[in-house]
Amino acid sequence: MTPDGSGTAAPADLRVEYLEKLGDELVHRGFRVRLNTPLEKPASLHVMNPRATVLTEDILAEADADGWWFHWSWAERIAAADDVAAAADRIARVLAVR
Repeated sequence: MTPDGSGTAAPADLRVEYLEKLGDELVHRGFRVRLNTPLEKPASLHVMNPRATVLTEDILAEADADGWWFHWSWAERIAAADDVAAAADRIARVLAVR
């Protein structure tokens, strides 16, 4: 339930909630994450591979007519925000040490 009693979360709250869930999954997989919540821009999740610290990316969560999606910083979709495991799999592949 939201503070106003409506039962629906504001888009900014949903964005943070999705990013936190993704962050938890990525930490479980050995990545370092930091949730960025600047006042002037939407929240994002900074992800870093600790075995190769140059392998980093900022992940966004955005809503459109198809629902909520995780996106790369260049606006390409990663996976549906409800499919945290699929998003984490793809991010892990992109940020893997080769």
